[in-house]
Amino acid sequence: MDKHVNILGILCIVFGGMGLIAAAVVFILLVGTGIASGVASGEGEAMAVLSIIGIIIAGIAIISSLPSLIVGIGLLKYKQWARILGIIVAIINLPGFPVGTAIGIYGLWVLFNDDTIRLFEQGGPAPVQTQAPTQPA
Repeated sequence: MDKHVNILGILCIVFGGMGLIAAAVVFILLVGTGIASGVASGEGEAMAVLSIIGIIIAGIAIISSLPSLIVGIGLLKYKQWARILGIIVAIINLPGFPVGTAIGIYGLWVLFNDDTIRLFEQGGPAPVQTQAPTQPA
């Protein structure tokens, strides 16, 4: 199950990172358009309105993306809190069809699995022990 936890952690980081990139793009587009229209028309009203809308939308995107990013990092480090927060984030992601739903269902399947629960109680997978080759006597 440790491979599934790692995959889920990476998916969460990628999903959260994509949200942060989207927030930056929306912010740049709306604030940039506001500034350009304010300079072109000589009125500051368009600039103010588009800048405020850009800040609000980007802020919402950042606030909704950070938990996924934090959970992904915590899952890769097998932190107990990351499993609980991961379940919450997976449930919140379920309405986000199709990607959020897929990650949410996969996350719930991974994080509610008995092997995963034991894995997080142990603090991660047990180290692989290798034996030195024995030579015949």
